[in-house]
Amino acid sequence: MAQRPTERDEDYRQAGFGEELGFGRRPALLLVDAVLAYLDPASPLYAGAESALAAMERLYVAAKAAAAPVIFTNVVYTPGGVDGGHFYRKIKSLRVFDRGGPWAEFPASLRPTSDDLVVTKQYASAFFGTSLAATLTAMGRDSVLVGGYSTSGCVRASALDALQHGFIPIVVREACGDRNGAAHEANLFDLAAKYADVVSEAAALAYLRSLKG
Repeated sequence: MAQRPTERDEDYRQAGFGEELGFGRRPALLLVDAVLAYLDPASPLYAGAESALAAMERLYVAAKAAAAPVIFTNVVYTPGGVDGGHFYRKIKSLRVFDRGGPWAEFPASLRPTSDDLVVTKQYASAFFGTSLAATLTAMGRDSVLVGGYSTSGCVRASALDALQHGFIPIVVREACGDRNGAAHEANLFDLAAKYADVVSEAAALAYLRSLKG
C-alpha cells in the first residue's frame, strides 16, 4: 500500500533526508532547454507546461535586476546523432534537435541577449561535456537557480551535476515543467530529499530582489 505523503515525508525526515542547503550568496540563473521543442504542440517533445515558461520569464527579469548571470541551454545534434551516442538512440524524438531544425530555438518571450551565456549540449545535464562548471567557477558563482524542461530529465540531471560540481542547486518549482504531472512531482520530491533545495517561485523572486544589482 502506498504511503500517504505525510507518512512518506516523516519516513524520509527520520532517515536524515531533506536538509536545506539554503540560498547562496552569488547565484546564477540556469534555464534548462526552454526551447520550442517543449512549447510547440507540433513537437513530439511538447510538455504542455507553458506556465513554467511564464515563471522562467519572471525569474529572468529578477535575475537581470540583481545583476546575476543568466545561462540558457539548448540541444543541437549533428544530423544522424553521432554526437548523441546511446542517448540519441534511446529517445527517438531527440531527432528534433538535429542541426538546422527549428526546435532548439528559444521562444520570442524568453530569448538570450548578448549579455547571456548559451550552453549547447548533447546529453541531459547542462554540465556534462560542457564548460559550464568552469565558467561558473570563473564567475565566482556559488549556486544556481534552476528552471526549465523537463523536470524528470534535463532539469534533474543538471541540478544533480550542479551539486556534484560544488554549486548549491536551487530548483524553482513553478519554473519547471514535465509532460507527466506524476513524474514532475516525484522528481521534485526526490531532488528535495537528496540533491537540491526545491523552492517556490515567490521565494526565489524574493531572494533575487534582496540582492544588490
